[in-house]
Amino acid sequence: MTEPANLPPLNATLARVTERIRARSAARRADYLARIDAAAAAGPARAHLTCGNQAHAYAAMGADQDALAKGRAPNVGIVTAYNDMLSAHAPYGDYPALIKEALREIGATAQVAGGVPAMCDGVTQGQPGMELSLFSRDVIALAAGVALSHNTFDAALYLGICDKIVPGLIMAAATFGHIPAVFLPSGPMPAGLPNDEKAKVRQQFATGEVGRDKLMEAEMASYHAPGTCTFYGTANTNQMLMEFMGLHLPGSSFVNPGTDLRQSLTVAGAKRAAEITALGNSFRPAGRVLDERAFVNGLVGLMATGGSTNLVLHLPAMARAAGIELDLEDFDDISSVVPLMAKVYPNGLADVNAFHAAGGLQFLIRHLLGAGLLHADATTVWGDSMADYTKEPKLIDGALTWVEGPENSLNDKILRPVVEGFAATGGLKQLAGNLGRGVIKVSAVAPERHVIEAPARVFHDQEAVKTAFKAGEFTTDTVVVVRFQGPQANGMPELHSLTPTLSVLQERGLKVALVTDGRMSGASGKVPAAIHVSPEGTCAGPIAKLVDGDIVRLDAVAGTLDCLTEGFETRAPAQPDLSANTHGMGRELFETFRRNVGPATSGASSVL
Repeated sequence: MTEPANLPPLNATLARVTERIRARSAARRADYLARIDAAAAAGPARAHLTCGNQAHAYAAMGADQDALAKGRAPNVGIVTAYNDMLSAHAPYGDYPALIKEALREIGATAQVAGGVPAMCDGVTQGQPGMELSLFSRDVIALAAGVALSHNTFDAALYLGICDKIVPGLIMAAATFGHIPAVFLPSGPMPAGLPNDEKAKVRQQFATGEVGRDKLMEAEMASYHAPGTCTFYGTANTNQMLMEFMGLHLPGSSFVNPGTDLRQSLTVAGAKRAAEITALGNSFRPAGRVLDERAFVNGLVGLMATGGSTNLVLHLPAMARAAGIELDLEDFDDISSVVPLMAKVYPNGLADVNAFHAAGGLQFLIRHLLGAGLLHADATTVWGDSMADYTKEPKLIDGALTWVEGPENSLNDKILRPVVEGFAATGGLKQLAGNLGRGVIKVSAVAPERHVIEAPARVFHDQEAVKTAFKAGEFTTDTVVVVRFQGPQANGMPELHSLTPTLSVLQERGLKVALVTDGRMSGASGKVPAAIHVSPEGTCAGPIAKLVDGDIVRLDAVAGTLDCLTEGFETRAPAQPDLSANTHGMGRELFETFRRNVGPATSGASSVL
């Protein structure tokens, strides 16, 4: 572990935002810390279980039974999102056996505490199942809570990587914040068909230039092996966050599956979880790692890398689980002082493998620390300094070793230092006006499209937009409004399948923008999109008052979102027909979630 270096003071804006978060969260955080401290003070959980309780817990553990029943060594619970239909989670099938063997070597034990669901937005894009996607985050948190409720674990290892899985697991890790939490990634798949080529084929299919056979060929060449998708969407943004927030081992986020280095990092992560329990001398409960500094560091990483807008929803929910309250103003203020330092698709042409090869997270963290743009003294699972995360893992003579990461970018078209960033800001703007509050990601949007003022076309689902496009109805500048897509309406599905359609209109020379109370994929970017608009239309939000022809102005420079048509605000809101969203593909099971979900501005959670 590295001692904090002689670094510059924290940037004044970051310091101000951190103090604002502390003040806003004071009562909630104090109550949270009191609860987890009391749980930790009670001592190792297994000591309080009856003999019958323990016998049930250890019955299936074979040779490990004696160690569990009689020993005082740590027992680590594994919460896994393994399944073998999703590329990013398939590698986790081999992890439990590897973890158990690694822990036996140091006299500790491990048990698979339970599994959590892991759905793929790539499979459900544009399908009814996408309406369960956001709520799956809360289900994951609940399922992980059930797994850990057996109360036999001194630490937890979390095996999850993709869109809703990591946020849901963080919510659980914070709820069980009296024990340590270490997250183990599986890594990205090797590079396949370049993402820009895939996007081109999608647009050609949208205009009828190529058939479905060519589209399928391109998609299969892009998504072709175990590991996360290689673009910088929500899954890989999650991995960046876990490193910036100190929950991964340094340098472990973007190591490919199936490699010796990946396996060595998994072993090291398992052993580290055992080392930081209350039974040892380096107790690091998750609730203490997940403090204001960790979340501010995560926000910095989000801006510096041009990460997924989905984290604007997830981070507030994750923070609330740890007694911390984030607001859109925190995102906006941090974005204003953190430059965009990475160009990874969809913000550039490179994939995450090329980003990692160019210097990756270690380069970014080194330069952000050097500019006073990170809390250097943040507590992590590895130590007490973010300087640890400037080092990268290597296998030297078969031994896992951390060496200093690169000081210089190996490709300045992908990765640049603070003073030479691709843009002066992180590219995420809060929008506020008479249409409500929302966000826009402009890191991939051309500057001439940062302000769009045009007549609205109002739709109640994305299929209606596609139908209008195919009918040739978009011939002039247009703000496409897709409302009744918020969490209470239909679970807030991603509208990523609109990206090829809107991109075609933009490439035809039209000024086009999207305004929605839904969300877009972390892989979207080139079309200006005001998303997560709140209050949502279903709650009589202003977006429900728009009609075709209203003049809407989206100004990402000033941070405003307004209807300029006189008399707009006095209209009665449109009433949605949501009957089709209540049944089929499991939607019946989520009615309770839709009725109880909070607004997008606080994380759109039904359980916090």
